[in-house]
Amino acid sequence: MKKTHHSRQLEGILCVDKPQDWTSFDVVAKMRGIADCHKIGHGGTLDPMATGVLPLFFGRSAKAMELMPNQDKRYTAAIRFGITTDTQDCTGNVLSTSEKPVTRETLEAALVPLRGTIDQLPPMYSAVWVDGQRLYKLARAGKEVERPTRQVTVHRLELMEFDAENRTCVIDVACSKGTYIRTLCHDIGEALGCGGILTALRRTETLGFTCEDCHTLEELKQRSDEGRFEELLMPVDAAFRQYKSIFLSPKQTKMFLDGIRLDTNRIKIPAEGDTVRVYGEGRFLALAHIERSIAELQIIKLFYTKESTNC
Repeated sequence: MKKTHHSRQLEGILCVDKPQDWTSFDVVAKMRGIADCHKIGHGGTLDPMATGVLPLFFGRSAKAMELMPNQDKRYTAAIRFGITTDTQDCTGNVLSTSEKPVTRETLEAALVPLRGTIDQLPPMYSAVWVDGQRLYKLARAGKEVERPTRQVTVHRLELMEFDAENRTCVIDVACSKGTYIRTLCHDIGEALGCGGILTALRRTETLGFTCEDCHTLEELKQRSDEGRFEELLMPVDAAFRQYKSIFLSPKQTKMFLDGIRLDTNRIKIPAEGDTVRVYGEGRFLALAHIERSIAELQIIKLFYTKESTNC
């Protein structure tokens, strides 16, 4: 009789430095093999040409993805001016070229109106849905359709490097979720009157994690071969480190896990902040909301249950 292989039960968060020319799903598939764990989700898709911070969520930690308090992202992006393509980056078909020179002064001036809350037109080569279809599928079929602009926020947009002779630059961008860096590069080129495309992209921060939290696939494979892979997993509550903690007694823990809303007058709660990490019997139990008007502790998302879950 053929033996079935059961993958390991792992739980926690791990940040991978995504290599160039890999899709986010490629990284997840590779990690399933390295970690011998099937249940892995990723936080925020990166285009194949991009590198950088890709958080992976193992087991029940996947519940944390949509609840992460900081959804902002940060990138370094390289731009080449004097060219436009159908994808707004160097992977596309050339639509136009221009010999118009670019100066540091005109470039700095072009960045100013793109800071703050702006309207951005999603590129045709994107996963945005319009009339029940993904834009990139329409684009591949040679179609261009009307699409609504979206409000995004560019918290930071700074020039890091500039080469006037080659008409290239590198920018540092901190922005809200849903901002297209390709489109930002395109819009800078439009403002300069010569066009521009994204030639390299590195995500340096997402969901509160940075490059310092990342490991390469080679490092992860080595740790796995040494039997030390689990040492690198961050606990799920690392996702919520900006929130204060509360600790329940064994009796309160049982009531809480049974779905009973606890009386906050009987718990030591922080003076400020209505979202808290809840611990009981030495474990992270849940993210919860303090409803101060009625003195109740209400579960936002439970991360610990008495039943074990296979990975």
